[in-house]
Amino acid sequence: MIPPDARVLVCVINRPRDLEIARWDHWYRVPVKHAPKEHLPEILAFYLTAAFEDEKWAIHEYAFVRGHELVRRIDLLPDEPEHPRAHELYYKFQLGPLQRLPRPIPALRWRRVTFIQTTGDRLMHALEISDLVERPSARFVTLMDHDVEDE
Repeated sequence: MIPPDARVLVCVINRPRDLEIARWDHWYRVPVKHAPKEHLPEILAFYLTAAFEDEKWAIHEYAFVRGHELVRRIDLLPDEPEHPRAHELYYKFQLGPLQRLPRPIPALRWRRVTFIQTTGDRLMHALEISDLVERPSARFVTLMDHDVEDE
């Protein structure tokens, strides 16, 4: 059960490898420079891109955060030493098991999603991605202005 006031961070996943890491190794990375500044999330939810075919452009799963640590990207992904952000700091969020939402939360229109800060209540009641945003005038709370494919 997700508490209504839980702090949730919706994260984009572009690569199947990253979803496999979250699912089987129980961690996910967020660049420190783009992480929420005031409160770290209690739950991560995952928005899947076109790489996921039948489940693309929607949130299907979430996980409770069990802890976090600061690590360099190269320490998380040592097989990518030439990555431009290899030596930058990331939060490595340790996760519980991924859980399915009662119903997917689709993007009904094409949207560039990176990160969305929301609440447990909004996550459980959203019918589409824009329902996750607290202010009606804001479509998304994005914390990155570059391609997340490179993260």
